[in-house]
Amino acid sequence: MSKDKKNEGKEILEELKELSEWQKRNQEYLKKKAEEEAALAEEKEKERQARMGEESEKSEDQESETDPEDEESAKEKSEEKVASSEGDKDEEEIKESGFKEDEEQDKKDTKEKAAKAKIPGLHILRALTILFPSLLLLIISAYLLSPYATMKDISIEGTVQTTADDIRQASGIQDSDYTINLLLDKAKYEERIKSNYWVESAQLVYQFPTKFTIKVKEYDIVAYYISGENHYPILSSGQLETSAVSLVSLPETYLSVLFNDSEQIKAFVSELAQISPELKAAIQKVELAPSKVTSDLIRLTMNDSDEVLVPLSEMSKKLPYYSKIKPQLSEPSVVDMEAGIYSYTVADKLIMEAEEKAKQEAKEAEKKQKEEEKKRLEEQQNKLEEERKKLEEEGNRNQTSQRSSRR
Repeated sequence: MSKDKKNEGKEILEELKELSEWQKRNQEYLKKKAEEEAALAEEKEKERQARMGEESEKSEDQESETDPEDEESAKEKSEEKVASSEGDKDEEEIKESGFKEDEEQDKKDTKEKAAKAKIPGLHILRALTILFPSLLLLIISAYLLSPYATMKDISIEGTVQTTADDIRQASGIQDSDYTINLLLDKAKYEERIKSNYWVESAQLVYQFPTKFTIKVKEYDIVAYYISGENHYPILSSGQLETSAVSLVSLPETYLSVLFNDSEQIKAFVSELAQISPELKAAIQKVELAPSKVTSDLIRLTMNDSDEVLVPLSEMSKKLPYYSKIKPQLSEPSVVDMEAGIYSYTVADKLIMEAEEKAKQEAKEAEKKQKEEEKKRLEEQQNKLEEERKKLEEEGNRNQTSQRSSRR
C-alpha cells in the first residue's frame, strides 16, 4: 500500500514538471525539503522501533514464550504505518506547494496591478501641475476684468483737526485702483497719508471682502503762535500751522508763543517735550529776550506771574530747578537762569527797568542834544560859507567893473 502511494506521488510530481522555471525551482526545493523530512521521520521511526525493541526485550525477559508470527505482523503493521505517513506527507507537501504557487501568483498579480495603477497617478499629477495654475490664472484674469476688482469701501477714523477728504486726498487712492494693489502696497499708501503734516501715524486695515479702514493718529497742539488777534496752532512735531483758528475753538488754557521763527519753534517744542507735564502746564507765555551774552535767551511767563529767563538750548536742563526755587518765593519774582541761577522780585525788576529806562532816556536826550548842537554848528558853518561866497562874488563884480571903467 505504501508503494502505491509513493508511485502516485511520483506521478503527480511528473505531471507538475511542465511548469514554469520558478515553479520547477520551487518544486525542487519542496522535494529536497520532503526528502529531508522523510529522512528525519525514518530516523525518528528507527529510534521509536529501537525503544520498542528494548521494551520488547524487557517483556521477553518477563514472559517465557513469544509468538514469532505476532512479531512479524507487528513489523508489517509498523512498516505500513511508516509508508502511509510518508504518503500523507508527500500529498501534504504537494498541496502546500500548490498553495504557495497560488500565493506567489496572487502576489505577482497584485504587484502588476499596483504598477499599472501608478502610471495613471503619475499622469494625473502631471496634469494637475498644469491644470491648477491655468485654472488659477483664469480665475484671477476673470476677477481683474470684472467690476469687483476695483470695488472699495473706504472709511476714515481718528480725524479731529483734518477731514476725511484731506486724508483721502493725501493717500492718493483712486476709484480705478485695484483692490489687490491696496493690499500689496499698504505701506506705500500709509506713507502717503503721513505726508499730511497733521498726521503722526496711519494704518490701513483690510476687512473681507472690500472694506478698508484708514486709522489716523494726529499730532497734538502744544502751543499757539499769537500775531495780533490771530492764533496759529503749533504741533508736537514742531510744525507751525499756516491757517489761524477761530477764537471759539481755543481751549480755556493754552501756551502762547510770541515768535514765529521755524527753527526756534522746533527747538522750543523739542525742549518742551522733555520737561514734566506739571511744569509744562505752568507756563503761560514764551517770548524772545536776547541779551548781549545769550542770543537765544527766552522769557517764560508763568501762570502765577513769575518770570523765568533761560537759554532756549538749555531749557529742558535748567527749567526743572524752578520747581525747587518756587517754594522760596514769597511774591512774584524773576528767576534768572542765563548764567547761574538767582532770583529777584518783580518790584525790583520794575525798579531796575525804570532805572534802565531813565539811563536810556538820559542817553537818548544827551545824544539828541549832541545831534542838535552838531546840527546848529553845521547850520552856522553853512551860513558862514554862504556869506563868504557872497563876499567873493561881490569882490569879483567890483573887479570886473573897475576893469571896464579903465578901458
